[in-house]
Amino acid sequence: MSWLFGSVAACFVAMTCAALFHLRWARRLPSSKALAAIPRLDGSNAGAVRCSAVVPARDEEARIENTVRHLLAQCGVEVEVIVVDDRSTDRTSEILRRLAEEDSRVRVKRVEVLPDGWLGKCHACHLGASAATGDWILFIDADCWLKPDVIARALRVAAGDAADHITLTPGVAPQSIGARAWHLAFLISLANWFSGVNRDRPRAYLGIGAFNLVRASAYRQCGGYEALRLTVVDDMKLGLLLRRAGKRTRAFIGGDDVECHWGTTVRSLVKVLEKNCFAAIDFRLWVVWLGGLFALLVMCAAAIGPLTGTPAGLAAGLAPLSLMLPAGVFAQRLGWPLRSAAVTPFIYPALFYAMLQSTFVTVRHGGIRWRDTFYALETLRAGTVR
Repeated sequence: MSWLFGSVAACFVAMTCAALFHLRWARRLPSSKALAAIPRLDGSNAGAVRCSAVVPARDEEARIENTVRHLLAQCGVEVEVIVVDDRSTDRTSEILRRLAEEDSRVRVKRVEVLPDGWLGKCHACHLGASAATGDWILFIDADCWLKPDVIARALRVAAGDAADHITLTPGVAPQSIGARAWHLAFLISLANWFSGVNRDRPRAYLGIGAFNLVRASAYRQCGGYEALRLTVVDDMKLGLLLRRAGKRTRAFIGGDDVECHWGTTVRSLVKVLEKNCFAAIDFRLWVVWLGGLFALLVMCAAAIGPLTGTPAGLAAGLAPLSLMLPAGVFAQRLGWPLRSAAVTPFIYPALFYAMLQSTFVTVRHGGIRWRDTFYALETLRAGTVR
């Protein structure tokens, strides 16, 4: 058994070393002061750039007003806000009408009936983008609040790096150490994605629904949401379309620049990911089975190893703790206490459970229910962009 325990220890150490390597390219969006020293490759003036923020919203009465007001408060850029009210049944429509009356920069599109062959969110993003008049289009979730200078800073990075796409991870405001640890584990899993796009690796792509800022011409050239009609993880796959079109992406840790209001506990995060986890691997059952067996073997070996009293067993039990190192770096960049990083290695079983739960629920129901519409699994498999 020593070879098994040794292999498990080596696996965790390799994960840690890889994450630490990729962390060099996983950073926060530069501050305005830092950006002042970066020359603009395209000679643009950020203040003269027009950005269309597209917000797909369904039953968001609790948060939509704050989201829109944060967008209207953006400085250093000309902003229009296009909110697509996707069949809301609460007070969302009423709130949006009032905001549009108060500020002419707010435009509201109402969807009464979802066309066949579309996911609700994808259709809403397509409708909003079709109405956009800006040089850039920001796709942003209805529960995300931005700092006043985020769009301008992102545009400054795009100008300096000749990029067509800037994306930021959601800056969750968790209410528990467990939720913070979950977020740190999530960022560790994205470390190589950050590294790939920020180093312009040929096959690398990334996109996050909390903040997907795309040059309008690049969006239309790559096919946009017309090509993503039935893609559940549409934000990630938008990044894939842009990469295939030869466009450059830059990705950053959102932190408090993009404050998102979902998943404040581990339990709620598992529920939030119920729709996405299985979709993220293109609904491939064989990946779940092989990955699940491997993860179960590794977790069991790490738990049992120290009980054997052998050096290899002890190494298998202690090696997962090495993940505290990359978690600590992310925590420091987010301004979080290091105790959340200390909990991160113990959160991985919950991530494993989230994947199994997502797969089980989707397969049992034969598809997913999203925004009160059911989509059959075979339809989603056929329509997913790969």
